[in-house]
Amino acid sequence: MKLNDLYSTATSFRKSDKMPVLFVGHGSPMNALEDNSFTQTLQNLGQQIRLDHPPTAILVVSAHWLTKGSFATLNPMPETIHDFGGFPQALFDMQYPAPGSPEFAQQLIDMVPDVHGSDEWGLDHGSWTILHHLFPQADIPVFQLSLDYTKPLAYHFELAQQLQFLRERGVLIIGSGNIVHNLRLSVPKLMMNDNTPHDWAVEFDAWVKNKIDQRDFRSLVNYQQTGQAGALAVPTVDHYLPVLYSLGATEAKEPIKQVFEEVSYGGLSMRTFMAG
Repeated sequence: MKLNDLYSTATSFRKSDKMPVLFVGHGSPMNALEDNSFTQTLQNLGQQIRLDHPPTAILVVSAHWLTKGSFATLNPMPETIHDFGGFPQALFDMQYPAPGSPEFAQQLIDMVPDVHGSDEWGLDHGSWTILHHLFPQADIPVFQLSLDYTKPLAYHFELAQQLQFLRERGVLIIGSGNIVHNLRLSVPKLMMNDNTPHDWAVEFDAWVKNKIDQRDFRSLVNYQQTGQAGALAVPTVDHYLPVLYSLGATEAKEPIKQVFEEVSYGGLSMRTFMAG
């Protein structure tokens, strides 16, 4: 893109008050059906955001869309994707019929050279299970940004920094994953209805919170320095990467509020925070 074209695209956005940035620890898809402290927190948070900063559109970076390359969804009416198995039929029957936002997706593609367009994805459960509680009316356009699994963690943080301009155009950016996500060591406790967290899960979750409070985002990019706790908490990076997107889209001196804090069923952190 030529410099004049880039300037023209940037100035074509409608300016707005700067939108906040969220990270949501989405946990089990069953949260879409449940009424608990986590879902109630999301409901209250969505009401507050709609009151204080009504979004023009929502961009979700979900742990459940992994691609080679980075893509933004261009679908005008994104499909509700039920990308899971073994759950009650009521969960498969759920729909989140929000419109897409091909206009904002295209503007993102135009502004960030590494991002390309796709119409081969909709809203996966990392998106719609939380949006169902945040904005139950499904009346705000939603688009997703994929996670390029071939890139190092620093790349994702730096890409996220390029998303900051969207916040001034009415776009609410949401990272959706889990800071601690070890299903292999969580399922046995879940089967026994044992909600006691593992020590390493509590340790890593607290370490992440401390680094956020210190604004030490670079340490979070290099989470492996935590040794065994980090290796157990993040056995694969898919659920951790959205944390880096939410932090990368946050400006240097913005306040970050911890909205929900819980480590459940051994190795699953539901920590949720908001910047701005």
